Amino acid sequence: MTKLTKSAKEVRGRKNLAVRVKTAKFRSKSSTQWLQRQLNDPYVAEAQRLGYRSRAAFKLIQLDEKFHFLGKGKRIVDLGCAPGGWTQVAVMRNKGAGKVVGIDILETQPIVGATLIQQDFSEPEAAEKLKILLDGKADIVMSDMAANTIGHQQTDHLRTIALVEIAYEFAKEVLDEGGIFITKVFKGGMENTLLADIKKNFAKVVHAKPDASRQGSPEEYLVAIGFRGNSCNNSEAK
Repeated sequence: MTKLTKSAKEVRGRKNLAVRVKTAKFRSKSSTQWLQRQLNDPYVAEAQRLGYRSRAAFKLIQLDEKFHFLGKGKRIVDLGCAPGGWTQVAVMRNKGAGKVVGIDILETQPIVGATLIQQDFSEPEAAEKLKILLDGKADIVMSDMAANTIGHQQTDHLRTIALVEIAYEFAKEVLDEGGIFITKVFKGGMENTLLADIKKNFAKVVHAKPDASRQGSPEEYLVAIGFRGNSCNNSEAK
């Protein structure tokens, strides 16, 4: 069994009374099941208690507890930032310094300490807008983007990998040497050429599934640490 992080132990340690949801005339069975799962999810309750906009905030917290990449004064890009849980954590860990910029196709309510834009990241001009807002190199590029699922695992996987590819290309352009790239992927394996390229450009590449990721979900996160940057490109050019 995977060793639990500090926040996972704290959340699991909170005792909540189970909530049962009665069926409703105009609510489907799947909707009832989703509502019951939400009401009995300790991460949903803890996110509400602490003021996080989503339970996903704990995914980033737990990744940071394991890999220690957040901290004061970091320059961070948050791809797929809505509703803002990851951005909130990034701003808090920055402790009033650094810079956080984010983008999502959905509207994200303002967060003090971050600059957020609403746009489809796959549009060509989106990356340039983020670069202007960043106004320099990034320490971390993180992406919780995922394509809308249709229930077919292989198709959902391929759609999400397409988002991983554009996030990775952006990360290579803006990351400072030694930087971190974090992205959501679905179990089923990444394309060998993409994974090989990531491993070539980063000192360490690992997969992780935070406790806050629902057990039945196929999602996990790829964490690429130590961007080789210009040193890697220069060695190839020789």
